[in-house]
Amino acid sequence: MKKVLLIFGANGELGKGITEVLIQKNFDESFLFDFNFDKNYSSSKQIIISDLAYEENVEKAFEEIKVDKETELYLFSTIGGFWGGVPIWETRLNELEKMLSMNLKTNFNIAKKFSQLVKQAKFGVSGFTSAYTANYPSENKFAYGVSKAALSYLIKCLSIEGVAINLSVFGIAPYIIDTNANRQWMSNANFEEWIKPSEIGELVYSMFINYKINSGNIVELKIRLT
Repeated sequence: MKKVLLIFGANGELGKGITEVLIQKNFDESFLFDFNFDKNYSSSKQIIISDLAYEENVEKAFEEIKVDKETELYLFSTIGGFWGGVPIWETRLNELEKMLSMNLKTNFNIAKKFSQLVKQAKFGVSGFTSAYTANYPSENKFAYGVSKAALSYLIKCLSIEGVAINLSVFGIAPYIIDTNANRQWMSNANFEEWIKPSEIGELVYSMFINYKINSGNIVELKIRLT
């Protein structure tokens, strides 16, 4: 049996934290995808990607992944982006479209291609990064929140349809992740209450292990106990 790991968005702050945890686990092969890499992981294949909102770029990204009925596939995506700060009546249509492209279309394309691979494998597990805001609307985040809510709906639907192809699907929905960018943005916050990327990596691995019983679940990550 061959266990294959795929991580999309492996070079961001969240992606690095998750990657550094998961590549230490018992995977036979690992493939890391991002627009660039500033760190070398010698045990993994690092693949440069283009805009994944375009299906042809996703097809190209997956070209090196070879599977058969002895392959177990595990995928996690941190792909997405944030935009906000203005009320709905000041939100431009192109900003809404940008959020839908970054948070929904990219992950739809990843999920679609991965599902096609799973049909050729023993089974597959896929995880995606939604957001706490998707379930709990707040002011000045409409475009971001609605795009993440759509991603959560994709996760739920795919978990139902995935039963037919032995595919388990889950999501995480963080509130605030402890990254350098967030520390600069909210410099007076208590950083110890923020979820650490490495902790999310351990959670993702636990979700991988327990794939038979958690498909369709989106885990909310609000406050870290100190």
